[in-house]
Amino acid sequence: MTKLQIRAFIYQLGCFAILFISARFAVEQYTNLIGFWIPLTAFVIGTLLSPKFQAVKTKEGEKLYMKWIFMKGIKEVG
Repeated sequence: MTKLQIRAFIYQLGCFAILFISARFAVEQYTNLIGFWIPLTAFVIGTLLSPKFQAVKTKEGEKLYMKWIFMKGIKEVG
């Protein structure tokens, strides 16, 4: 794995973790779900809402790109 692929993995994992923990807290506090439904619901929410990062090899070299449901198109991450 290249340096940018590792960075993309860490960014994606960090964003998912933040959204998962937030969603888990919100689901636990504001719904009547119990048992394994709380983390399962938080997992689905975190997966759908977290941005996707990918390292792509281009003519200029390897670049890091991000796609997110709340942004139009694909953005290059510096």
